[in-house]
Amino acid sequence: MKRHTVKELQNMIAEQSISSEEIYQLYLNRIKAMNDSINAFISIESDEISPSSEQESSEIKGIPYALKDIFCSEGDKTTCGSKMLANFVSPYDATVVKNLREKGTVILGKTNMDEFAMGSSNETSFYGNVHNPWDKERTPGGSSGGSAAAVAAGMAPIALGTDTGGSIRQPAALTGITGLKPTYGRCSRFGMIAFASSLDQAGILSISAEDAAIFLEHMAGYDQKDSTSSTEEVPKYTDFLNNDLTGKVVGLPMEFFDGSLDSKYQGLVSESIHAYEKMGVQFKDISLPNIKYSVPTYYVVAPAECSSNLARYDGVRFGHRSTENTDLDSFYKQTRKEGFGPEVKRRIITGTYVLSAGYYDAYYLKAQKVRQLINQDFLNAFEEVDVIMGPTTQQSAFKLGDKMDDPVSMYMNDIYTISSNLSGVPAISHPIGFVDNLPFGMQVIAPHFMEHDLLNIVHQYQMATDWHLQTPALCREFD
Repeated sequence: MKRHTVKELQNMIAEQSISSEEIYQLYLNRIKAMNDSINAFISIESDEISPSSEQESSEIKGIPYALKDIFCSEGDKTTCGSKMLANFVSPYDATVVKNLREKGTVILGKTNMDEFAMGSSNETSFYGNVHNPWDKERTPGGSSGGSAAAVAAGMAPIALGTDTGGSIRQPAALTGITGLKPTYGRCSRFGMIAFASSLDQAGILSISAEDAAIFLEHMAGYDQKDSTSSTEEVPKYTDFLNNDLTGKVVGLPMEFFDGSLDSKYQGLVSESIHAYEKMGVQFKDISLPNIKYSVPTYYVVAPAECSSNLARYDGVRFGHRSTENTDLDSFYKQTRKEGFGPEVKRRIITGTYVLSAGYYDAYYLKAQKVRQLINQDFLNAFEEVDVIMGPTTQQSAFKLGDKMDDPVSMYMNDIYTISSNLSGVPAISHPIGFVDNLPFGMQVIAPHFMEHDLLNIVHQYQMATDWHLQTPALCREFD
């Protein structure tokens, strides 16, 4: 089974070798054939109609995509992978969904995810584990694991996800695809169910950087409904893809290359660096001294914000409602006990603790100060280099169940990705090879609003290599 890029589908539609209706049906058939095996989709929008001629003519008209079930879409269930919202039907579109809908794209379905985006393996979902298409006994990563698995398996040409601490880049790395986290504020968060409001950002999981550039042009932009969205002008990202990389200076943080990465992965990173050098890229050793505090800082800030954001789920206005209660107090307690899973409860309790009287200054306030130090590290580094590179993860996909009993070990999966969310800078992961038949990814980080640099650099790498085009053996079962 061939996986088609968005660019290829655009060309096929333009050449009239296939209609948008036929493309849509092709992917629906793949989802119906493969989803029982992968569990990438929570729901399928099989009643979606093809884009009408009344919609704006655009380069992405007729392109279908998968949507992480954290984005509201009018008339569709939006569950956030949780029992708490299992029956919630959104009355409106998220802004990014609205932007894409106006361009004539079509939603294939809502993808599985860690509950309320809290997890790194897609094992906390109320709807069950997502399986990695490269090895169904392994995780696809999280929390956007459903979106990543859908693209990797050819069930969707492209998908939207969210990234709070690495939730687009980590699953992209573990499934052998490209994952882009834009600058905080580049895409509106309106209609994207909040986990940690100062960290969450909508992004893209795709086969190639070129596909990500095509979609980002139409997703991004200021939204008056989101006070954190940026008024920064959105460039035409595809215009930058073919820029020459000669003279680009890339920083290699010593903190990412401290010997902790297994040699078999380090070999892939070195080969990737060598490939970039052939394109004229120059490398420079740098330091991000405070990045070692990223994980503990994140796991104070994120739970604090989630405890506040999830307070609204009390069974009164919408969502799951317990029937086993005797008074209002027990109604609240029982509803939240039944509606939330263990990981969500763990983070709510942690967040409530660090925000409580007597602990706010010791934990939350101190974490915010360290966050600013991490951001300053990036600002200092970008005075010397154009972008920063390093591995996306410490290992390839691990087996389902291996880390569920060890939360700290699970949290460390995001050790290379969290700092970008704390500072709000854009980052992208792309595949650079395989270890034991499992994909491994490289991360590239750029200054704020320099997504065009990221996309250009990765596109040039992908023009010189074919790691992003490798297809899981599973796909061949459905030829």
